[in-house]
Amino acid sequence: MAEAAITFLLENLQKLLSDHVHLISGAEGELKQLQNELDLMKAFLVQSANRREKGELFRQFETQIRDVVHEAEDTLDTCLVEAAAGMKRNFLSRNLNPKGASLAKKVKTLRETEVKPIFERAKINFANLQIADPSATGDEDTKGKAKKIPLLREDNIVGFEGEADTLISYLNEESEELEVISIIGMPGLGKTTLAWKIYKDSRVQFEFPTMIWVYVSQEFNRRDVFLTILKKFTQVDMSSKTDNELACLVRSYLEKSKFILFMDDVWTTEDWKNIEAALPKGNKLGKVLITSRHERVAVHANRKREPHQLRFLDSTESWELLQLEVFRNLDDCPQDFKTLGKDIARQCGGVPLAIVVIGGMLVESFSPQGGSAMKSEWEKISASVNSYLADDKEKRTENIIALSYKQMSHDLRDCFLYLGVFPEDTEIHAWKLIRLWIAEGFIKHKPPKSLEEVAEDNLKDLINLNLVMVDKTKAEGGIKVCRMHDMIREFCKAEAGIKKQNLFQEVKKSNNVFDPRVSQIQKHRRICIHSYVQDFLRGRPKGPRVRSFLCFSKETITLPLECIPSIPEAFDLLRVLDANPIKFLKFPIKLTQLIHLRYIALSGDEFKSLPDAVSKLWNLQTIRIDTISRTFEIKANIWKMRQLRHFKTKAAITLSSELKGEAAENLQSLSRLSTQCCTEELFNKTPNLINLGIRGDLATLSDSRCLIKLNRLQKLKLLYDVFPDVTSENPLSRLAQPDRFPPNLKILELSATHLSWKHMSTLGKLGALKVLKLKDFAFVGKFWEAGVEGKFASLEFLLIARTDLEFWTASSDCFPGLKCLVLKNCERLEEIPLLLHKSLQILDIERVSKTAAASARKIEAEKECMHGQQHRAKRGGFKLIIAPGDER
Repeated sequence: MAEAAITFLLENLQKLLSDHVHLISGAEGELKQLQNELDLMKAFLVQSANRREKGELFRQFETQIRDVVHEAEDTLDTCLVEAAAGMKRNFLSRNLNPKGASLAKKVKTLRETEVKPIFERAKINFANLQIADPSATGDEDTKGKAKKIPLLREDNIVGFEGEADTLISYLNEESEELEVISIIGMPGLGKTTLAWKIYKDSRVQFEFPTMIWVYVSQEFNRRDVFLTILKKFTQVDMSSKTDNELACLVRSYLEKSKFILFMDDVWTTEDWKNIEAALPKGNKLGKVLITSRHERVAVHANRKREPHQLRFLDSTESWELLQLEVFRNLDDCPQDFKTLGKDIARQCGGVPLAIVVIGGMLVESFSPQGGSAMKSEWEKISASVNSYLADDKEKRTENIIALSYKQMSHDLRDCFLYLGVFPEDTEIHAWKLIRLWIAEGFIKHKPPKSLEEVAEDNLKDLINLNLVMVDKTKAEGGIKVCRMHDMIREFCKAEAGIKKQNLFQEVKKSNNVFDPRVSQIQKHRRICIHSYVQDFLRGRPKGPRVRSFLCFSKETITLPLECIPSIPEAFDLLRVLDANPIKFLKFPIKLTQLIHLRYIALSGDEFKSLPDAVSKLWNLQTIRIDTISRTFEIKANIWKMRQLRHFKTKAAITLSSELKGEAAENLQSLSRLSTQCCTEELFNKTPNLINLGIRGDLATLSDSRCLIKLNRLQKLKLLYDVFPDVTSENPLSRLAQPDRFPPNLKILELSATHLSWKHMSTLGKLGALKVLKLKDFAFVGKFWEAGVEGKFASLEFLLIARTDLEFWTASSDCFPGLKCLVLKNCERLEEIPLLLHKSLQILDIERVSKTAAASARKIEAEKECMHGQQHRAKRGGFKLIIAPGDER
């Protein structure tokens, strides 16, 4: 982790010396000397990273080196803030820079009193270790260097079949009133996994028209619970209602329904009492299934039925689960690995989470042919597991997580621990996570891959290690949303705390007191806060070392005007500001003083423009703006912001017609751009765009050739918006010709265009197109005869959401490679074409007619005839997903 800190500081020094000489004039010599010394220190750390076991003393030196590097970073950045402020106050300072001399003096003092002494002590320590154990260095440990197997993992459920049957039988029993059924067990046993298995069981889905899943967790908030339940019944904004009013609404909806409510991870009887108050006890058709670590919660919820105690896996089940995690299928383990594998599974003590994490470690050494290298890794892991577990059964799973963490490459550790900043049981969006990792400096540049590609590889590595769970995937197969088990999150929080890595600190409030206190955050480098944000900011915090402020409040916060300046005043070295839950009444102009910002996410209903003052935030990489405004004007000169990579908003972006400045070489995503700004001149200045959204009157693009300038563009979203006109009354007449689309386009999304189905032939001629999403009446009309003109040669994913289509026919060769078809809100569609079955792997339907659901079953039957019954047990076989209620 010290190496990552040095790499980040070196990159910043290089940019400073090349791009911002006017701020450091007079200090160049000292900065270059510091650069040289950091290069040597980094080389030393890279060399020492090859040791098998560095020992506690060396790790202490690593920590000290990291702290010294952070001190250098803070000193340098503070001087830059002062220099930038001085230049603003005094124009003459462009030629006379007294701050340069001050900076040189501070850098020299830092080098001589901090950097050199700690580096010399570390080198001596390392040399002594080499003398004591000459074989302990070298290239034997190549973890993180070898190519990892891209093993896609699905959740493997072992040992729960009988238990699921028992609990489903309880749910189907008649009762005199609302009944609560409980699953209890220690962390890591699979309570949530079993509950989810029941939630997805067709017997349950058919029996209960209304099914609701709620994550409760240790950080209980009854308001969030009520709002989650109400989303199942209404889309009306409930934010203005009190908790008691929400409870009454929940009760009124549930008492009319035959429902099953899954309450995952209920921690205390007090939490349950708050939930119970909103449940209709007199509704005997309703059921509630809760999971909890604590028996007293289950007993309190239902004194008439014993809670279901989840058991440990036996040795056979443990070995079965480990095989599925490592080899994907049973009986694929090489014969000479079975004895060793069974022993590793036994050491996990029947705890599924422990087996899953160990499985992820074994995957890292996987080789289809086995071999001595793989066996050696297995033997080392077996010995490590045994030494880590000892007799401490209470901390068995925690110790296995620690073992997996210590075997990680150093590049990956910060990325892993950082996941703990997200609230328990929350959805972690991969797009956001990857941009945060980059802004925090955790991602090394590894040409020819982009930073985003390297970060995505890191996320895949954590998934392969089974430390992160994939929750949702993108249409093109990438990761969209992921989650963490709460035990793994707790490990991340503990390891990342100030007493160990000082990576981040979660701020909590209990008994009206913040922990840590507002006055005690000076030493923390990153702050995350999930609630009581206004109270925290009113306390006028001061964090001179804080580099990130992340707010994850589940409630929308309208920040009073007097609190707005508290963020820049408190954290003047801020690199990351993720304040999306906070609603700013106007754009907080004082944030433009934070010249080190790399990532900013802001929300404000009244936001209509990005001020010109943002232009001076030369480090900004990612800007995300949430606003209800239809348009958003960029007054800032983004052509001067050379580091800008992503600008994300749902409003239609308008840019100045004067495009002054160099091309935005780093800009990769821009959403959503107003149609009036889609010009050849603009796209010439954004040659590396990969992701583009366009909103407005798309008719202006029909004859334009501007999009073909974007050779690297892979994803294009088109939203037809002719406000104040209604799009259905003024539909788009046609699309641009195929040769006017970006030449390498792989993903296309159309919304609200109201095109005739005959224009689908245009899209069929886009040879590289793999993903097509048609939303909100993108196409209208009763009939679609696919394949008459244009064949979707490369299409793998097709989504149709909200349409009035009734009759759809398709020729046998129209969709030769279609793997996934998703139909939502296609209530009038009579039938899904049977000829689509040939290549189809996933068919997902929701809110379709009964006849369409019946045709989906025919496709499923046809697939079974093609491949036999065995394909259903294999990964990659056909999967039919029908939303509850669509077959009734």
